Amino acid sequence: MSDSPHSVAEVMTRSAIAVGQDTPFKEIVARMQKWRVSAVPVLEGDGRVIGVVSEADLLEKEARRPAPSTAGARERAKAAGAVAADVMSHPAITVHPDASIPEAARIMARYRVKRLPVVDAVNHIEGVVSRSDLLKVFLRADKDLEADVRRTVLSTLPAGNDIEVSVDEGVVTLSGRLSDPSLAPLLARAAQGVEGVIDSRLAVA
Repeated sequence: MSDSPHSVAEVMTRSAIAVGQDTPFKEIVARMQKWRVSAVPVLEGDGRVIGVVSEADLLEKEARRPAPSTAGARERAKAAGAVAADVMSHPAITVHPDASIPEAARIMARYRVKRLPVVDAVNHIEGVVSRSDLLKVFLRADKDLEADVRRTVLSTLPAGNDIEVSVDEGVVTLSGRLSDPSLAPLLARAAQGVEGVIDSRLAVA
């Protein structure tokens, strides 16, 4: 992981655990338990993702037992569902393999999901990316982070600036002299934007 930025393709799991739209309810539960996943993509016969079944979807059956008359039609259908097509959430929230890690993280946060099917341009499944996959970026070596900060941040500074960089446990420290003090906050934000950087600190004059 020495290059930045990183894409979903670099951290995703390619052997995705998925189910067909006719997979029975109990088999879905069994697969999720066996593979210790919180959600599975639902595929059509040609491998296109048409939905996702999550633990929350499956728990509708218990939450609506017996289904109250006040529940909406979709909730009642999920409670009575016997196969994946009945209980899945659709359309599926997906991400493309060339999406950046921050982009995938924003999608997860926005839709409050823990896993995203990774699909190609025609919605065929290529893998799955999870929250834990996205966190792998923070395992990058300090020397790789330092090299990226030098290459993508310090190399863009105008002539007349003398800045050094050091990295300790993912925390970047920038020290030295700036010809224009107004560059300091921009420099800090740029360093913070390097994939895997936990924090950035300034010690510049």
